[in-house]
Amino acid sequence: MHFLFIAARRRAAWLLASSAIAAIIQAPCGQAALAQTAPDAAADVELPPIDVKGAEQGSLTAPANEALAAALARRPSAVSLVDARTFAHGSALTMRDMLKDTPGVQTGERYGQEQRLSIRGAGLARGYHLRGVEVLQDGIPVNNADGSGSLYQTDPLSARAVEVWRGGAALAFGSTVLGGAVNVVSETARTARTPNLAQVEAGGDGFLREHLRVSKVSGPVDMLVSGSWTSSDGYRDHSASIYRQFNANLGWEISDRVETRFYLGYFDTRQKLPGSLSLYDALHAPRKASLAAVTGNQSREERAFRIANTTTVQLDAGQFDLSTWAIRKTLDHPIFQVLAQDGWTWGVSPRYAQRFSLGGFDNELVVGARLSGGSTDAKQYVNLAGRRGALTVSGVQDALNLEAWAENNLWLTRELALVAGVKAFNSLREYSQPYNAALRPSWAARDDSARYAGVNPKIGLLWRVTPDVQLFANLTRSVDAPDFTDLTQTFAGTTVFTPLRAQKAWTAEAGMRGAMGPVAWEATFYRSAIRDEMLAYTVNPSIPANVFNAPRTTHQGVELAASVDLFRAMGFDASGSRLVLRQAWTWNDFRFDRDPVYGDNRLAGAPEHVLRTSLSWRRFDGFYVTPSIDWVPAGAWADYANTLKTPGYVLLNLEAGLEADEGLSFFIDARNLANRRHVSDLSTIANAATAPASGVAVFYPGSGRTVRVGARYAF
Repeated sequence: MHFLFIAARRRAAWLLASSAIAAIIQAPCGQAALAQTAPDAAADVELPPIDVKGAEQGSLTAPANEALAAALARRPSAVSLVDARTFAHGSALTMRDMLKDTPGVQTGERYGQEQRLSIRGAGLARGYHLRGVEVLQDGIPVNNADGSGSLYQTDPLSARAVEVWRGGAALAFGSTVLGGAVNVVSETARTARTPNLAQVEAGGDGFLREHLRVSKVSGPVDMLVSGSWTSSDGYRDHSASIYRQFNANLGWEISDRVETRFYLGYFDTRQKLPGSLSLYDALHAPRKASLAAVTGNQSREERAFRIANTTTVQLDAGQFDLSTWAIRKTLDHPIFQVLAQDGWTWGVSPRYAQRFSLGGFDNELVVGARLSGGSTDAKQYVNLAGRRGALTVSGVQDALNLEAWAENNLWLTRELALVAGVKAFNSLREYSQPYNAALRPSWAARDDSARYAGVNPKIGLLWRVTPDVQLFANLTRSVDAPDFTDLTQTFAGTTVFTPLRAQKAWTAEAGMRGAMGPVAWEATFYRSAIRDEMLAYTVNPSIPANVFNAPRTTHQGVELAASVDLFRAMGFDASGSRLVLRQAWTWNDFRFDRDPVYGDNRLAGAPEHVLRTSLSWRRFDGFYVTPSIDWVPAGAWADYANTLKTPGYVLLNLEAGLEADEGLSFFIDARNLANRRHVSDLSTIANAATAPASGVAVFYPGSGRTVRVGARYAF
């Protein structure tokens, strides 16, 4: 019956999809009666200014996008705000879909929602999940207490904006890791442009997603509930997936100066793993799964429950925010062994902000603190085709963090601000393996720990050349403490605590952002001098990579995004239509610095240049079409010895849609139209020339031609 139900749902989705295609094809001949009822989905979101048209009201705990944009524009750092309307009109499933036009952000596609997120090369060598970037939802951490994390708890359809705080800019959240932070801002009943929304979409390889959002404002109380159900057979063999994502928030305006908001989330992930391939197979047989993935029935089943609260109080002098959170996560993960984990993460974070006069100068001060911790029961079993065999590892992972920070903006003139900040931190990592006579009769109980502490300063300048053009520069220090994936490494079939040094870096950056008439841009150059960077090398594709500290490395690059409204630039009266050209370019130059083994070789894992160009035409009647090109001129090195490199590629994509009357809209999202075979991600190895054959099977093929169609009804 379950399969009949799935089949019926997919047939209904494809009937709806056919209607969507017909509607979009007929759109160019449509009449003026198809009046545009939604805000401009092609609105520019580069800073400043940020076009976030709409009837957002906002509240103390959920500021409107205009307020978010204004706050970001006062930062002397590389920051970006992505309005959800720029990705919600297509098939947005992952963080990659949300940040595809944001320079400096690398999101390596693997399968389903599994991907790697890296900013400025942070966590570049982590072959999976997350390190070196803090992911937050509504300013509250999603990462585990040890800093690791995954992106399965992110649903683009429940977001209204995404803030990208690169590098030292993330001190505003108390984060001083190399990559910075990504903050997903939830939709609320007070900010939603339409109270309720229903969406369904379907595509090749059995893809089907349904989404429903309902909201209500009743006096001082507002509530929004959102849920997504996604299933897919997967582009590759053995990559079928089911995702269930639920988000809700409840706000209460206790008074005009006090508001509290509760957040609830439940995320259920069931993902078959296709594994990695050799470079030849990735390019010539991209749909196949690795033999180890199939024989081991490798998969990932993860369930997470999240509850959080933010309470905001406006005082006579400043504003006070208090955030608290707790996350329960269970994991059943058959790979080289079956990883079984069950743990909690919790935290509390007060924050105070005030604007006042200091010696006749306008001054903005932010101080905050965060106490967070977590404990995970981590076991491993022999993998018997996906089932648990004999117990091989039994450990407990405990993390505790105490952090405090302050940042001050002193406006020396109306145009020039001096920014200074500092963060102090103390982080403890403890790993214990209780004595187990059946598991290790000859071993005693073991307790290992590592503590990481320090002070990270920051100093910067912001100059408003004109009201719409800004220059900025800053110098920041970052420290990345190892997480338990780094500290508990696998040797000879068992887990060993490996005390690594923390990764430390000084980063200098300078940039410019602004708008002049129809042109808007943001451009940043940065350079990071890193000590003890945590790099990983894969010995066997099925075993988590081992990690080592590289003595000295350098990360530098350029992050550039620009857009131009061509009709305005040409002085053409388009009667409400827009034609916008966008370009995003990221230059990555990541190298060893006089390393005793690798000299000045490039670091593996990231291509040097990544470019994305799009041209969006939107008519007054709600029809829009956006062709785009993703171009990687040369691929990434797979090994630190620089002997094996992936080829470059060009992908052609197309989005089109029609926003008809009465809140109904249709869309088509087509990617890799030329069906170009390419490598979208990889795991790093030490030396491909000397590695065994199994050690070079570290490549993940990108998806081939993919077409998804959908319909959305706002009411």
